[in-house]
Amino acid sequence: LRTIPQEGEEKTYMVEGYASTFDTYKLLTIDGVDYYERIEPTAFDKADMTDVVFRVDHEGRVYARTSAGTVNLWTDDHGLGQRTDLSKTQAARDLYADIEAGNYPKMSFAFTVAEDGDSIDRETHTRTISRIAKVFDVSPVSFPANPGTQLSVSTRSFFDGVIEAERADR
Repeated sequence: LRTIPQEGEEKTYMVEGYASTFDTYKLLTIDGVDYYERIEPTAFDKADMTDVVFRVDHEGRVYARTSAGTVNLWTDDHGLGQRTDLSKTQAARDLYADIEAGNYPKMSFAFTVAEDGDSIDRETHTRTISRIAKVFDVSPVSFPANPGTQLSVSTRSFFDGVIEAERADR
């Protein structure tokens, strides 16, 4: 996330950043095995993003939303970007101050995958998401699934069944 304005400009309470990227990243390590995730660049093409909220750590208070015109989402070659206006309420302006102070330098997004929208490569332990059904929120987060980037996807629950199957195979 980065705050905008530029030097000399009036404070606008706008923040922007990427809630997801299209790079492969390590999601977690279990029993010494690394598990990865990748979102395809076309995964958002048919996603429902009609009413996406901006909140912290995917829960609690709503600070902005697309249907109110205070969250703008897009995809480009890098990932799922967002620009959010946090000027409308005192609570949103307080969150802006936390972002500006560096307390939330990373993002994530909450979503569901379309029924046939993901696959797993058991050799590389990589989940590939090819089609997202719905985006629910974009959130500044305390601990993103991908701490090496400005963006993150939190999907550990998908791997729970895969991990159990691999343990059984061993």
